[in-house]
Amino acid sequence: MKPSLQPGITYEHKFTVPLSKTVPALYPEAEEFQAMPEVFATGFMVGFLEWACLKAIMPHLDWPTEQTVGTHIDVSHEAATPPGLTVTAKVELIAVEGKKLVFTVEAHDGVDVISRGRHERFVIDRARFDSRLAAKASRK
Repeated sequence: MKPSLQPGITYEHKFTVPLSKTVPALYPEAEEFQAMPEVFATGFMVGFLEWACLKAIMPHLDWPTEQTVGTHIDVSHEAATPPGLTVTAKVELIAVEGKKLVFTVEAHDGVDVISRGRHERFVIDRARFDSRLAAKASRK
């Protein structure tokens, strides 16, 4: 981690919601999701918020040797967003506790606030992470 990885880093990320990021596309093999409205899926929204956090901190990591993984998410999904609207995420790194990073996150679709909350990520050494993952996979 570079010394510049400090609380106070902010980032704004925009994304226009395509049909492929709606509820029916989340798990195409799930009949239940196929019957749901074509609105921005919560699962994809969470990924979008993570993406914004990644973009915020990438300049402050020794990328790609150092990366981060999501470890906790606590967000609302307050309003439905149809395809075609542009969603804007605003994130702020509010704490660096060793390798744990804590963010506040908020997203707006141009009409409504659609999400607010907190997200935690953990800084990893990619080679060490891959080694542990391979060891876990070999135990199955």
